[in-house]
Amino acid sequence: MKRTTCCVVGGGPAGMVLGLLLARSGVPVTVLEKHADFLRDFRGDTVHPTTLALLDELGLAERFAELPQRRVSTVMLPVGPDGEFYTLGDFERLPIKYNYIAMVPQWDLLNLLAAEAAKEPNFELRMSTEVTGLVRERGRVTGVDYRTADGERGRLRATITVACDGRDSLVRRELADQLRVRDFPTPMDVQWFRIPRRQEDPAGAVGNIGDGAFTVLLDREDYFQAASVIAKGSDATERAHDIGKFNESLRGRLGWLDDGRELVRSWEDVKLLHVSLDRLRRWHVPGLLCIGDAAHAMSPVGGIGINLAVQDAVAAARHLAKPLRRGELRRRHVAAIQHARLPTTALLQGLQRTVHANVVEPALRGEIDFGRRARLPRPLKLLPRLPWLRVVPPYILAYGARRERPPREALR
Repeated sequence: MKRTTCCVVGGGPAGMVLGLLLARSGVPVTVLEKHADFLRDFRGDTVHPTTLALLDELGLAERFAELPQRRVSTVMLPVGPDGEFYTLGDFERLPIKYNYIAMVPQWDLLNLLAAEAAKEPNFELRMSTEVTGLVRERGRVTGVDYRTADGERGRLRATITVACDGRDSLVRRELADQLRVRDFPTPMDVQWFRIPRRQEDPAGAVGNIGDGAFTVLLDREDYFQAASVIAKGSDATERAHDIGKFNESLRGRLGWLDDGRELVRSWEDVKLLHVSLDRLRRWHVPGLLCIGDAAHAMSPVGGIGINLAVQDAVAAARHLAKPLRRGELRRRHVAAIQHARLPTTALLQGLQRTVHANVVEPALRGEIDFGRRARLPRPLKLLPRLPWLRVVPPYILAYGARRERPPREALR
């Protein structure tokens, strides 16, 4: 049995950022990650301007810039029978230092954070260590039980345990009756896959809505990371058909792909994301806090999940660092984190639900078709005449509703 001050469950973006910030602030922290490495495909790879600014504050901007990445500064949509591209959003118009979204493999970002945190004497990262349960004494969470890859079992006690283990969080399942999940219905699931990209293809993020389908392509230089939005629960029906039909549908929606290139080879290359949208009514109980997807599962609309989770971690570090370092942690310090982050979470989830109801559902019913000019929404028709409108979506994606500040002692 061992002891730490803060036990972080899950080594994703929220867990690694929290671990780094607390360790730099002089707080002993142990991060438990059940996998042996960070290599998992089709995880969120979008790093938004607020996260880029945070890395800059932490002295990691130069090292981050060395990672393989693609910068997305425009969001485009092919419109009309000729497929003319309209620019829906333009990050370059924002008067900020990081006026783009960086598309970086998440494992590279996590390895960077882990390497930096390893320099701190207060930091420990245990890979291949799966949390199997919570330790509770007299109504308080006092640590976790864990199992390593070779079957060793142990117990880690902590002043506070922070759940960063995602939407399938074991921690919040164990405390479901106390934390209470508020679930919102979603009309869609998402099929993730890759298709080759050629030099003459459009750059940035490219979307298409038409024929009852919704497709998004994210420019990764030599390939597109593609998302096909499908009706909830319809994946099995689609997989009953040959992959050739899937590719034929892609070429029909995005005519410029019909140039002889090979698209998706087999259904094994198509990964399914079961979309959920929810949030906990309470993010904390004595001795435990949930942040990131463990506190609020986000829709992939806008790709804001990572940015929101990182900002949760920054807020958590700011509120926890000093009382943990002094041994004076009280429940009010933990409650302040939910108080600070809940309004932003509720606002962004509300925007996602609005997009679900007014864009995704009608698109999947075939009621929106950007292949016909007559059916374009009015704001889209105004874009060529009012270019400043292109700044609004990037501003929301870049800043959300609130940017959190890390503890001063964690800055470099």
